[in-house]
Amino acid sequence: MAMHTTPYFSGRRAFSACLLAAGALAGGLSLPAAANTFPTKPITLILPFPPGGSADALMRTLGHAASADLGQPIVIMHKPGGGGVTGTASLTQNTPADGHTLALMHNSVIRHPLLQKVSWDPLTDFTYVIGLVNLSTIVTVRAEAPWKTIHELLADAKARPGVISYGNVGATSANRIAGEQLARAAGGQFNMVPFKGGSEALTALMGGHLDVYGDPGVGPVALSGKIRVLATLTDQRLKRFPDAPTAKELGYDVAVRSPFGLVGPKGMDPAVVDRLQKAFGKATADPAYRKVLEDYDLQSSLMSSEEYRKYASEQFAREKVLLPQLGFKLE
Repeated sequence: MAMHTTPYFSGRRAFSACLLAAGALAGGLSLPAAANTFPTKPITLILPFPPGGSADALMRTLGHAASADLGQPIVIMHKPGGGGVTGTASLTQNTPADGHTLALMHNSVIRHPLLQKVSWDPLTDFTYVIGLVNLSTIVTVRAEAPWKTIHELLADAKARPGVISYGNVGATSANRIAGEQLARAAGGQFNMVPFKGGSEALTALMGGHLDVYGDPGVGPVALSGKIRVLATLTDQRLKRFPDAPTAKELGYDVAVRSPFGLVGPKGMDPAVVDRLQKAFGKATADPAYRKVLEDYDLQSSLMSSEEYRKYASEQFAREKVLLPQLGFKLE
């Protein structure tokens, strides 16, 4: 599932140019009433994961920065469950499309209808507001683990198929799928263990209840020396872990592009979407938010509303081909 990431500066410049152009156009035209009055109350932002971890830190700092521009607080509501799908999917259940309720979108939600029968469509039942970051997937083990390299780990997974436990957030997350690809490329197999959130998985890893954790957001713990980074599933080595090779370097054509973004219910007023897109886009320059990106090895990958919707459509098409090849079937 090798996919290219969007470099921060090129994506940011293009997106900023769109914002400036939109602002210039707005200067000569009167905005619809919805944009002039929105928001009229606090905005609820649904996170489909438990408290703690990179998503929580990311959205709390971004929400705080965006609230200053919007003039209303942004309230984080945690709705974990369903591998990170349930909370976001709740937007399709009679949620008013007035822009006052948003949710974090990620690839597990986009692919979910390909794996389970649901009453909603990821391409038509959400309004895509803005794409924010790409996650950097890191394969880690406990500091005391016997595997010093990814080659040693994969060789063991081949010698003992299905024995080594490999944790990730969500049973059908991009990182679970990448872990499956990695094992298969080496002729091995992991015992995949889904968790509700990253903090839960890290606790299991450090406590010796999990052998391998392959997900984003492990940077702070890895720097503490409590876990060992074996490899990254990125296109290039990460700045903070220059000694950790990418899987591609080692001959395994596995890399993950798994963006986080914001969506609302379908049918939102374009003027409200534009207002939210500009506010959150501006908020990404906030120093506290930039620090979270650095702390969790997240890559800024800004996408406009239309770019994010197009990405979701293309990703859905890719997954429709890839999942059957990996043995995933509609249940």
